[in-house]
Amino acid sequence: MLRTVYTLAAVALLVGLSTTGGSASQATKPAVNPDAATVQDFVKRVDQYVALHKKLEDPLPRLPAQTTPEQIDAHQRSLGKLIQEARKGARQGDIITVGMQRFVRNLLRPVFSGSAGLQIKAEIMDKEYKGNVKPVVIGRYPDEVPISTMPPQVLKSLPQLPEELEYRFIQTNLILLDPHAHLIVDYMVRAFN
Repeated sequence: MLRTVYTLAAVALLVGLSTTGGSASQATKPAVNPDAATVQDFVKRVDQYVALHKKLEDPLPRLPAQTTPEQIDAHQRSLGKLIQEARKGARQGDIITVGMQRFVRNLLRPVFSGSAGLQIKAEIMDKEYKGNVKPVVIGRYPDEVPISTMPPQVLKSLPQLPEELEYRFIQTNLILLDPHAHLIVDYMVRAFN
């Protein structure tokens, strides 16, 4: 009889431990994919920028359906000044964090490898201004530098952006461009070699 009581007590103790998470192996949380967390953080930072962009652009006069280059330039410069003032403390890596830079390089490595990768690099660099241009966070995209087209293979590899932002290259630097303000929002150096 005493043996039965001890057995029942042991079973009750084991059942209690299993339902309360008493075991160390049962209390461990599932591992989070670090790339998913990195991309989620990037998307959050992009969304914060876009919210600021919209807040600052809303009060500006709307561009007419038939616009001139001068009207577009004036609108870009007005919005650009507002964003520069609101983000005057912005630094490189605020949106494209170190983790995101590592993630992007890993994504782009296969795109830029082999003979197909050499062709993609040549297309980017051929259309690029030949001078040495260093991107500046919240600086105006240099007027003398043609805006590069983005190879579809690159765009397909990167997280999708809202219409307020675009990926572009200045030499081997991947930038986030705000086309409405003609500003470099953030950048990473040596996105490819």
